[in-house]
Amino acid sequence: MTIQQLLKTAPVTTLLLASFIGLFVMQLVTGVDANNPSTEALVKWGANALPLTMMDDPWRLASSAFLHIGLMHLLFNGFAMYFFGQIAEPLFGSAKFLALFLLAAIGGNLLNNYVTWQSIIEGTGQPGLSAGASGGIMGIGAALLIAALFKISVNGMVLNLKSLIIIMAINLVYGFAVPGIDNAGHIGGAITGLVIALAFAIGYRQRLAVAIQNAAIQQQRTFNPYQTNYSYSTQDNSSYNSQYSGQYRAQYDNQSSYDATSIDQSPHIDANSTEQDAAFANNETNTADIYADSITANNSPLNNGTVHNIIEPEALKKPSIIWQLLPWFAMLLISIGFVWWWQDIHQQLLQVLKAIE
Repeated sequence: MTIQQLLKTAPVTTLLLASFIGLFVMQLVTGVDANNPSTEALVKWGANALPLTMMDDPWRLASSAFLHIGLMHLLFNGFAMYFFGQIAEPLFGSAKFLALFLLAAIGGNLLNNYVTWQSIIEGTGQPGLSAGASGGIMGIGAALLIAALFKISVNGMVLNLKSLIIIMAINLVYGFAVPGIDNAGHIGGAITGLVIALAFAIGYRQRLAVAIQNAAIQQQRTFNPYQTNYSYSTQDNSSYNSQYSGQYRAQYDNQSSYDATSIDQSPHIDANSTEQDAAFANNETNTADIYADSITANNSPLNNGTVHNIIEPEALKKPSIIWQLLPWFAMLLISIGFVWWWQDIHQQLLQVLKAIE
């Protein structure tokens, strides 16, 4: 993927990579060693240092995520960000992706400081420095694991869960195998990413369920725009059948009378036969009129009790706003938890300093 394609597909990822590289170049310009930067230089450029971060410089929790200790560290994290970012940013959205990276980096640094502080209290550790985007990147990787587990697609493609598990496992094993790697930062970032991604996945599933229901409703509207239910009155049908049957029998009786008269034929024309024919014709006409009136009356929807119920198509559903805001709500709670966590360690440091004085 070219720079132009990456900028179009994942603008925040491109900007993060540019900031990593830009900050590293600025260090080189000011004389910082490219492979072995000094402790003073790292502290100057915003590394995470327990006494400073947990006292007067909490901003180091975020700034250290853009600082890298040497060229190889930058290349490794830059490649991981490029690989994960071009998938995760279109999936979560640029704003959520940026918030995910920052919170995962802060969560990793807080866990690192907490573990370091506990080891100092126990007498088994000492303050140190940490820097790099590893915590944020591990958070992104963990979020992609949740997306693959919930089968959330990216541009129509579902993530490969096994591949993501292997990549995450390699990073964790590498961190424990090589000395000097901030394992607590990796784990803290991964846990933060998991929690945020769970909120995103739950909201995504709920919105997807509503979208599927709306698609079914839309299909029903397309192929069956309305339905009509018919109900008929049994009493009216019986009346119609009785009336029609009576008229038919009357006609049959008249026809039988006519036939009987015609069988008794005479060699001469009887004057009464003409009157009988006229009477029969008149009777037949009246019978037809009665039959027509009967059909019209009984077929009328107002008279025969027929009820036409038009079933309107079901209205489209709207996803609840809570599912759209759920990831932001989770990140807000995480942020509040991080502030409380920093305050707790900060107060412990103040108590120890007062005890020393």
